[in-house]
Amino acid sequence: MTERLHLLLADAEEQAPVLKAGLEFRAVWDSPKPGQLPRRVEAHTLDAPGGDPNDLAAQRWGVIAPEGREGDEMLQALEPLIRHRERQQGACARRYRVPPGMDAEAAVRWRDSEYRAEDVPEEERPRYLLVLGDLHQVSIELQQVLVHSAFVGRLHFSGTGGGTDLEGHAAYARKVLASEHAREAAELPESLFYTALDGSGATEWGERLLVQPCLEAMKTKWERKHPGIRVQRVPYGSGGVDELVDAAGRARAGVMLTVSHGLGAPPWGWSSVERQWAMQGALSLGSGQVLSGDMLRSTPFLPEGIWFCLACFGAATPPVSAFHAWLEMLAQAGAYPGSPEDVLRCLPQPGQRPFLAALPQAALANPLGPLAVIGHSDLAWSVGFSDPDNLHRGRASRFLSVLETLARGGRAGVALDALMRFYREVNDSLMALYQLRQDAAVRHKPDPVNPARLGGYWMLRNDLRGYILLGDPAVRLPLKTA
Repeated sequence: MTERLHLLLADAEEQAPVLKAGLEFRAVWDSPKPGQLPRRVEAHTLDAPGGDPNDLAAQRWGVIAPEGREGDEMLQALEPLIRHRERQQGACARRYRVPPGMDAEAAVRWRDSEYRAEDVPEEERPRYLLVLGDLHQVSIELQQVLVHSAFVGRLHFSGTGGGTDLEGHAAYARKVLASEHAREAAELPESLFYTALDGSGATEWGERLLVQPCLEAMKTKWERKHPGIRVQRVPYGSGGVDELVDAAGRARAGVMLTVSHGLGAPPWGWSSVERQWAMQGALSLGSGQVLSGDMLRSTPFLPEGIWFCLACFGAATPPVSAFHAWLEMLAQAGAYPGSPEDVLRCLPQPGQRPFLAALPQAALANPLGPLAVIGHSDLAWSVGFSDPDNLHRGRASRFLSVLETLARGGRAGVALDALMRFYREVNDSLMALYQLRQDAAVRHKPDPVNPARLGGYWMLRNDLRGYILLGDPAVRLPLKTA
């Protein structure tokens, strides 16, 4: 059976998968070497590894805001949440201000000179960092640099015309405080699983290699340990959006995994950037049904829960895709079944900015919505939950580790780090293969590297790199056991 790569992206007009039949795995064998971030950024360097990662008093919490008036206003809108975290940790929350447009090198310099300032004792350095602002205000490169030395989340709410919605920030703060001050907490978490079984290879692989194994593992492990726990498969049928919204609306202290295509650009491109901001990354559920941000502004949807949303651009659209050069290379070689422009037109065009998806923004601003969302900030591929050495073999454990961390009462930032651990491992393996190839070339010896293994690790590395956390990284499910 031919191994194929599947992409969780549908066009916004017909909602048809952009790569309906997938892509032959051989296409990734000659993938370009990724640029490695400087100074071993992708090696885990959490400053207090001996302490409880969920203990705010030991790990500390801080906030990063853009320079200027908008940053001042965001901090003011979130002041109740900042004061709450200060009371929890028994210390002032550090407030950092950063300029826009940092690339990876500038982000590393800022981390080393400001975040790791020599005059700040390690025990006072916050390991939980809440980044405020959209991607044009605080770059995603800074977030990707910091996530390997801290528990990082991002929060932003866009208003009309792309401006900042300060009431969204204030509403989120009120929701978190209400959840953490509530006298009633759930005895046990709920676990919900949903796949948009639209007949595409991508969602079928997601169901077979990810959702079913996670569902079975949660039932086997958690139902045995915790009788009465609710592990639910949300049915997929003609009800589509209504079935998902209804099930999520009834959940209490729930952790939910959804697998679907995320909406990308129509064949002729978006009619306006405002339309793109509103719809890109919305969930295509098949049969013409779309779950968009407008639907979740006030409708109950996973209240006080945490949502893992697996779809292309489900969390954000970056300035440049990690797969851009590879897709262009395939197109030039005639190895791409279609036009890479189908994918590349989803990215910001000259003069446009990167942005957070509207769907998770709406869910997080909703008083009856989740406390955090984990999603993808680039193209999401099936290799993320597959074995790079054999794409027919699933590796659901990468995602299950996130769900189990949350279900045990772990904070959202700690749960994301469980996934980033797999990223760091595969990144090290990939760079070791490139080093073997380079050493052989210097010694004029045959290339010892299996191109299939190299390509698989390259795809997995870039796919896992795209996951980000939206919301305060210190939130957790409101459980009595937490």
